[in-house]
Amino acid sequence: MLATAALPFGLSVASAQESTQLERLTVEAESDDTLVQDGYVAQEGRIGTKVDTPIVEIPQAISVVTQDQIEDQKPRTLNEALGYTAGANPNNFGFDSRYDSFYLRGFPTYYTGMFRDGLRQYNGPSAWLRTEPYGIEGLTILKGPASSLYGVGGPGGIVNVVTKRPKDEPFREVELLFGNHDRHQAAFDLSGPANEAGTILYRFTGLGRLADTELPGYLDDRAYFAPALTLKPDEDTSLTILGEYSRSVTGSTAWYHNDSYGKVSDLYAGDPAWNDFVQKQGRIGYEFEHRFNDFLTVRQNVRFHAVDADLKYSGYYPEPPDRSWGHYKEKAKNAVVDNMAQLTFDTGPVQHVAVAGFDYSWSEYEAQSASSLISVGDIAAAPFYFAGGQTMNQYGLYLHDQMTWNNWTFFASGRQDWVDSHSTDYRFVETDQSDSAFSGRIAVSYRTEWGLIPYANYSTSFSPNLGFVYDGVTNEKRVARPTKAEQVEVGVKYEIPDYNAVLSAAYFNIDQRDGVVYDGTFDEAGNQRQRQLDLNARGIELEANASFDNGFGLIASYTYMRMKIEEGAAGTVGNELSATPNHIVSLWGHYDVQDGPLAGLGLGAGLRYVGKSYGDDQNSFENDERFFLDASLSYDFGAANPQFDGLKLQVNAKNLLDERKAVCTAGNCYLDEGRSIFGSLRYRF
Repeated sequence: MLATAALPFGLSVASAQESTQLERLTVEAESDDTLVQDGYVAQEGRIGTKVDTPIVEIPQAISVVTQDQIEDQKPRTLNEALGYTAGANPNNFGFDSRYDSFYLRGFPTYYTGMFRDGLRQYNGPSAWLRTEPYGIEGLTILKGPASSLYGVGGPGGIVNVVTKRPKDEPFREVELLFGNHDRHQAAFDLSGPANEAGTILYRFTGLGRLADTELPGYLDDRAYFAPALTLKPDEDTSLTILGEYSRSVTGSTAWYHNDSYGKVSDLYAGDPAWNDFVQKQGRIGYEFEHRFNDFLTVRQNVRFHAVDADLKYSGYYPEPPDRSWGHYKEKAKNAVVDNMAQLTFDTGPVQHVAVAGFDYSWSEYEAQSASSLISVGDIAAAPFYFAGGQTMNQYGLYLHDQMTWNNWTFFASGRQDWVDSHSTDYRFVETDQSDSAFSGRIAVSYRTEWGLIPYANYSTSFSPNLGFVYDGVTNEKRVARPTKAEQVEVGVKYEIPDYNAVLSAAYFNIDQRDGVVYDGTFDEAGNQRQRQLDLNARGIELEANASFDNGFGLIASYTYMRMKIEEGAAGTVGNELSATPNHIVSLWGHYDVQDGPLAGLGLGAGLRYVGKSYGDDQNSFENDERFFLDASLSYDFGAANPQFDGLKLQVNAKNLLDERKAVCTAGNCYLDEGRSIFGSLRYRF
């Protein structure tokens, strides 16, 4: 009789002549709960409809940053995660890790377009919620106006952050990361069933980081903890609780001195002795879902979050008094609830999935500040003064119906919003403002027999603007009018048969009225003036996402856009909006060697190109084009030895060629971050 040899996973072989090659078990971090993904390709999500829908069937441009892309590219911020997305531009302010500040289709999106798990994230002027990439399992980017489902919003679209959620199978991960500028980071991610029946699932994600940056006295420290719990008493009911507490310390001053108009120097404007931006943020909420029958499913999503920001900043002047110091504190709070009912039914040959809902949000912030022209010691003891505050209530009723008939899909969405706000400026002048508007979307697509899905849509957006702006003609201060926009979009999506690959193309034309922008000048309180202007954005987006069975993954995008000022300050009408490049190109490829002596080796490389743009709205000078090269190198030890399954070493480089150029927005200029290299060691078990 032959002896039995032990093999991994408790299997055995009973013959010397016959052996079985076991396929390695791949443990994925994503839960595939509200966002179903496979490699670099997202298959199904809720972002465009609030119900689970195949993304290629949604007649609107949608991009997704998947969990695999996040793991391969290792972004440190939300801006970095958007660097390979068509229509997105996170490059307008150089190196600045303080905020998630980005543009979609040429429009600033960081105030009105930030969402987490389908609920709006309201930011104060400086108390912004920050996204920790390690704590998310994807980003969904809905292009163009989205007010018909999500209420107050801008013309460019929204970015929805998908939080890591409990998994129904055991998942455990620990990771250590080290990099230049004394970057040290440790993280863990634990998930799985909490009981034998599998009706209670948990997840606990955490991260600690101590790091410097290329700027003196500018830290990048963070402590992040995110617990999550899912209760599933039966197959028709679920309750998921999502929480977070984080504390981060960055620099408060992220810019270099501008020694003349449109010129940035190598002189850092901050004072390393007074440069901490300490932010604490927390959120707690739940997602409840119950399916009554094939006809009716109800959901309620609730979240409360708070941000406490403390900024110690400074400024540099080439003449006396040479430097100023400031101290600014701001607290922001927000509560939001979204109630919806999903109805599934047929009317003759037409199949319907309809959503009716009501949501409400409340937000407030209050700020205080202090300043000094004397010394760090003086500003540390300086008294605080009231710097402004605001309370806002938003109510929205919405209805969405997606209809399918043969190969046709029709979308119709409508929403009525009411927004009330109470604002108090630094002089204790109070302003009450009420706005209301109807937003809508109609869309159609057709799936051809060879897999192409052409589509078209028309959508509108509405966003109240709180506070005051300066009139572009009279230069007088006045109450800001609401920003409204409308978009026409036509495009095509293509799922390549028998491959995990999607190609898409879209043409868009957006008209915005009364958009708010900074003009590069400052008022008597030292705040940069804002003006309202009419804009037209017109362009083309091309995008490809693929993950093939041979280990190769690809992400490619191209954006051509022209952002024209239709009405604005004297000397700007007919010009292009500053810092809005006509061309943005990105290409990322990643290959995992599948077999042979190099099995387990992973190679990745990416190129980001940002074309020329104007440095101010007068179009008096240009920003140069910029090229950024990124790369990754990894090795999966388990490919060669099953005893090391789950152990992976990875090195990532950002801006490998150390390209550092100036980018100017509204005449204010910034510098790109230089080369950054870091390595990580991850173990999944």
